[in-house]
Amino acid sequence: MSDYGHDLVFGSFVTPSGDNPAGTVGLAVLAEQVGLDLVTFQDHPYQPAFLDTWTLLSFVAARTSRVHLAANVTNLPLRPPAVLARSVASLDLLSGGRVGLGLGAGAFWDAIEAMGGRRLTPGQGVRALEEAIEVIRQLWDAEARGGVRVDGEFYRVRGAKRGPAPAHAVPIWLGAYKPRMLQLTGRRADGWLPSLGYLQPGDLTKGNATIDDAAREAGRSPRDVRRLLNISGQFSAVGRGPLNGPAEQWARELAELALGEGVSTFILGSDDPDDLRRFAGEVAPAVRELVAAERAGGAAPESGRAPEPEPERAPEPEPERASGSERAPEPERAPEPEGRRAPEPERAVRPSRATVTGGAFAVVPTPDDGVRRSDQQVWDESTRPSGPVPDPDRTYTPHEQATGAHLVQIHDGLRAELAQIHDLIEQVAAGEIDAGAARSHINTMTMRQNRWTLGVYCESYCRIVTTHHTIEDQSFFPRLRARDPRLGPVVDRLEQEHHVIHDVLEGVDRALVAYVGSPDGLAELRAAVDLLTDALLSHLSYEERELVEPLARLGIA
Repeated sequence: MSDYGHDLVFGSFVTPSGDNPAGTVGLAVLAEQVGLDLVTFQDHPYQPAFLDTWTLLSFVAARTSRVHLAANVTNLPLRPPAVLARSVASLDLLSGGRVGLGLGAGAFWDAIEAMGGRRLTPGQGVRALEEAIEVIRQLWDAEARGGVRVDGEFYRVRGAKRGPAPAHAVPIWLGAYKPRMLQLTGRRADGWLPSLGYLQPGDLTKGNATIDDAAREAGRSPRDVRRLLNISGQFSAVGRGPLNGPAEQWARELAELALGEGVSTFILGSDDPDDLRRFAGEVAPAVRELVAAERAGGAAPESGRAPEPEPERAPEPEPERASGSERAPEPERAPEPEGRRAPEPERAVRPSRATVTGGAFAVVPTPDDGVRRSDQQVWDESTRPSGPVPDPDRTYTPHEQATGAHLVQIHDGLRAELAQIHDLIEQVAAGEIDAGAARSHINTMTMRQNRWTLGVYCESYCRIVTTHHTIEDQSFFPRLRARDPRLGPVVDRLEQEHHVIHDVLEGVDRALVAYVGSPDGLAELRAAVDLLTDALLSHLSYEERELVEPLARLGIA
């Protein structure tokens, strides 16, 4: 088992198709809109059906503001490292530090040679790649004295001026599969980027071991090397195999790869917009939740110490493939607007997972402020059962309290997302009043565009809530019921409320569909979201009140 403790990153691997350039760029922009962290493109300069990858990356950087970008991976034999280093640094400066550098030793040698490149043996390719990394890093080191000097077997740079330095520490990820490439990854690279489709069972474990050994021999920590993975699959209603099933199945399988194989960056190869939406809106939040819960339960990173926060990095690209359809990393989420709900009681006293100390139970459940937006009621709150009264003399370790603190943090995320829905509705309402001439840009505030944005967001949010409840019903609740039967009535009630909230979410969907088809449906949509707000906020407070202490007392993570 290897968990290197890295933060989780989710990205996309988009085909740089030249047949529909606007569609290719649109998929990259969509990746940012739905909340992915990274967008990557394969780099095959000899492929006439593809756009040039570095030109495409520059264009996408200008059309986005947050998502990180990388080639997955750069074709080094056709891109001289000294020139490549300046291209990467320039784009990193222009994009505000959003570029990663994926490198491969080379493939498709006939095509490379036809384009004027030099054919190399596998051993030569590895040596050339190591020399190229040295050239690139020396050129980026603008503060060092003297010119760049690398007198290698394949690359000779004698006195070139250094710079420009990139805006941030650009990570170098290697597409590696064989022992020599894996060893080079451990010695010199910042990340390992294979594709799952090219790996056999056990290859991730063996590859990690080779990289870790090489890192230690070079005086580095294995944790210095991020583990990235290109993945592909199919979303379906029922499970039909690995990464072929519902989002909940994807989340479980990717969480296992994160906790068992140390993978922290998942890059989905798909040109289907719905796949990107589901990956960002359903799979990524659920994987983060599962991994965070397990880590809060005490799983230490491979190095044996608690994970240290990493400096923010540009997303990482993937290795060069033997296939022409490889994919890459992910973009981040849009910032969450402030809610319009009545202010909640002060929660600054709530300890975070990292600051909880031993002693009396200190995790503060979020109180229900009693504010209700809707005239409807979906349940009778007075019939909610309560669990056993905590022992006032019992003390709790920081480790025991961490799971309850994490549950509150997850719920706070859902509360913030709910506030964001209300803000979006207010933006739509403003658009109804001030609508002008239609504009084609994706970020214009026309009614049609506002409704589309709201629809995508509401749909994604409903899926996130449903996935969170599914994880609780299938994981937390059975263990709580088994370890303390006195909690049975509370768990039963919480599960019942999950089903009610699911029905309320369906009501939001129906109101949304009606609104998109009719300009008179805004009041109904607001009413449906108000009912969701009342039900969800009440439920989250009840769940925290009844479960944060039992989670600590029963040792459930």
